Amino acid sequence: MKSNAVNTKFLSQPKIAVIGLGYVGLPLAVALARHYAVVGFDINEKRIQELKTGYDRTKEVSSDKLHTSTLALSTNSEDLKQQDIYIVTVPTPVTEDLEPDLIPLEKASETVGKILSKNAIVVYESTVYPGVTEDFCGPILEKVSGLKAGQDFFLGYSPERINPGDTERTVEHITKVVSGQTKEVAEILQKIYGAINNNNIFVAKDIKTAEAAKVIENTQRDINIAFINEIATIVGKLGLSIYDVLEAAETKWNFLKFKPGLVGGHCIGVDPYYLAHCARKLDHTPEVLLAGRRINENMGPYLAQRVHEELLAIDINSPARILILGVTFKEDIPDLRNTKVIDVIRQLKKRGHHVDVHDPHAHSEEAETHLGIPILSSFEGVEGYDCIIGAVPHKNYLELAHHHFETLLKPEGLVADFKKMWRNIPFPNRIKYWSI
Repeated sequence: MKSNAVNTKFLSQPKIAVIGLGYVGLPLAVALARHYAVVGFDINEKRIQELKTGYDRTKEVSSDKLHTSTLALSTNSEDLKQQDIYIVTVPTPVTEDLEPDLIPLEKASETVGKILSKNAIVVYESTVYPGVTEDFCGPILEKVSGLKAGQDFFLGYSPERINPGDTERTVEHITKVVSGQTKEVAEILQKIYGAINNNNIFVAKDIKTAEAAKVIENTQRDINIAFINEIATIVGKLGLSIYDVLEAAETKWNFLKFKPGLVGGHCIGVDPYYLAHCARKLDHTPEVLLAGRRINENMGPYLAQRVHEELLAIDINSPARILILGVTFKEDIPDLRNTKVIDVIRQLKKRGHHVDVHDPHAHSEEAETHLGIPILSSFEGVEGYDCIIGAVPHKNYLELAHHHFETLLKPEGLVADFKKMWRNIPFPNRIKYWSI
């Protein structure tokens, strides 16, 4: 019998599967497992084995929480059968042409479609442009399962808001947006997600509205940072530091406190391209958001050129020995995805400089595989550099004192500080300090 109303028999104790156990999926699965029966699925066998031993390489979930969690872990899609709720948290990257790469979503949807049963709800958390859940993922589920969306199974969307490395704004302590293909689906998702964050839920009007809200969150931030980066370039030509300028400007009550720098990662540096793709499909040229992307994408080459110029100014010609501190896309996390520090490294090497990279958080194997660079994990035996670049404000680097630089640098050297980590250090006159 045809029906467009979801079966609510499992509302009190639904069985949940989380597809994808990365920075988003794992914390969510562990949080849900405190209230429901949850299976966490990932195609990466090594990842599952590490999690079973209590080790999370993303550092988002502690070993204690993993060991005490009731979360079941699996790489076998057969273990996903007969679940009531499927939550898909796979990444949504871009291609080399800066177009949306929906292959991870496609594969995850095919996996779910193969074991999908009637009345199940499939929720997507991956960042997408409006329409992807219903117009791209839904048809894949239908084709593989032989079921009809909105009749035999139902769609939902609840955009992820994970901030890697943030121990305060975790999934339990943020407002969660939910949306459903029907009002009943939205209500079910409101109850399920509300169980983990004290009912701090916002129910969006519909799925496309929730998708649009998510993709503009990071795009807005990207544009604001791009503005500050452009101002940094302008005031740099005046011989000023953007941080000195910002300290003065921020005394006004309504000045927005964005900082300059490299914009990488899996969200801010990616999501605007999804919105741009959507705009072009609607015959609209997205001028502002792509201008922001161009500015931020050029920040790595710009900073490399400024360092090169500062080296020439103190008569250090190529090849200079340069030590870059930090390579992850943000501080105090191991995440190397879409890090823009690699742009600085490549541009400096292109100018003939020898570059070493130190990072206490990055996994050496991943850096070699994905970036093609070795990583120094300690300062033991590290010395004799012409230049030290502070690229990522890891806590370890914030604690450095002037004597550390005197050890690392040659008698006459340059400290290039991208993140104003060491502005208050009283460097000796022989060491030149430069900041953006």
